[in-house]
Amino acid sequence: MLLAAASCGAASKELTLADAWGVIREKQFVDLTHAFAPGIPHWKGFPDEKRETLFWYQPGVGRLGGGFFAQSFTHVGQWGTHVDPPAHFIQGLRTVDQIEVKEMILPLVVLDVHQAVANNPDYTITMADVRDWEARHGQIPAGAFVALRTDWSRRWPSLEAMHNRDAQGVAHYPGWSLEVLRYLYEVRRITASGHETTDTDPGLATSRDDYSLETYILKGNHYQIELLANLEAVPEAGALVVVSFPKPKDGSGFPARVFAILP
Repeated sequence: MLLAAASCGAASKELTLADAWGVIREKQFVDLTHAFAPGIPHWKGFPDEKRETLFWYQPGVGRLGGGFFAQSFTHVGQWGTHVDPPAHFIQGLRTVDQIEVKEMILPLVVLDVHQAVANNPDYTITMADVRDWEARHGQIPAGAFVALRTDWSRRWPSLEAMHNRDAQGVAHYPGWSLEVLRYLYEVRRITASGHETTDTDPGLATSRDDYSLETYILKGNHYQIELLANLEAVPEAGALVVVSFPKPKDGSGFPARVFAILP
């Protein structure tokens, strides 16, 4: 809208950040992040979070003293809604602190397969799903963040429901497919991707310790976000995503705060 106004308007007034903020502040924001705490769903090999109150407002409660509120958090980097940098799987590639800030605000594409997942929890996205999206919305833009909507996050915060294991211990949850990931990253040249489940790969694969799809993404020096939430509140096209996280030096991963700005 701003670009159209600038091109059709009388003046050659250059758009400013103040102009952009004037538009953005009126938009709806949607938090795509789960709040994390001990006991939340996580990958099967990780320990639970430990949390301790070190200081409390009144004396005698915090372990180290009173006067203010301060906690100690002990958790793996891949905790809650979190970022996986390339170095999470591939030695020598980028760690959390090496992800450029320009990769943190991107066009948001939502590939919605939640109805197929409702009928088949082992569903993996197909090229037919992607072609259907592009038929309705146009080509997936280069540099986009592509999120896979499965509505699996509605099972949060139950670890059992998220893993959805059968009597033999095999997990049944949806995931990406290599064909689609190759198309998104190599043909459409997206920047990053994310999903609602604990893993990139579907449960049938992770149950046999097959993480080849996550390896594919990270090996390409891209980052991903796991355990997204509230994708049902975001349109398939037209929104922006802001992906933020702390900057631990040489970090293997960290909880993230992710939100969408709706068109």
